[in-house]
Amino acid sequence: MKAPDNPFELFSEWFAAAQAKEPELANAVALATADDHGSPSVRMVLLKSADEAGFVFYTNLESRKGRQLRVNKRVAMCIHWKSLGKQVRVEGEVEGVSDEEADAYFASRDRGSQIGAWASKQSQTLEGRFALESRIAKFTARFHVAPVPRPPFWSGFRLLPDLIEFWDDGVFRLHERVEYTCHGTSWSTRQLFP
Repeated sequence: MKAPDNPFELFSEWFAAAQAKEPELANAVALATADDHGSPSVRMVLLKSADEAGFVFYTNLESRKGRQLRVNKRVAMCIHWKSLGKQVRVEGEVEGVSDEEADAYFASRDRGSQIGAWASKQSQTLEGRFALESRIAKFTARFHVAPVPRPPFWSGFRLLPDLIEFWDDGVFRLHERVEYTCHGTSWSTRQLFP
């Protein structure tokens, strides 16, 4: 695998290939967080942008992950594209996106997803499906035909990577692995045994 000086060049190349080849959700990533005691938790989220500024995803701030991200900013992300035989691991700290960024992304979502963001008490106990459907009806009526504003409890995070590893499937499990480590504004690379 050719390793450019900037890991985002390689990520951009691989991500474009995944978007062209993966059947759906090439932007699905496993996000690992931990609480203030270090107990880990992992779930799939959708990567909404990735560039030299970092890897951006959105969530309900009152969800389990939202609470964990507030108390422990260290996270890890893993993206696996089975159709390509490639994987990218990312580690670093998160910071919140700006209100303007969150507002712009929220406005780009379809209306059903916007209403769903208001209706879902993400990660809280659901008494039954009817409770969710009632909340969807409530917020559908509340906003009627008006634009749906971003809820105050919904925003995004940017993962600022200090480590990015690219894994390329190899025959006989002799995979190619390149690890990038951030040093301020520059990156160093090293190859890893499979």
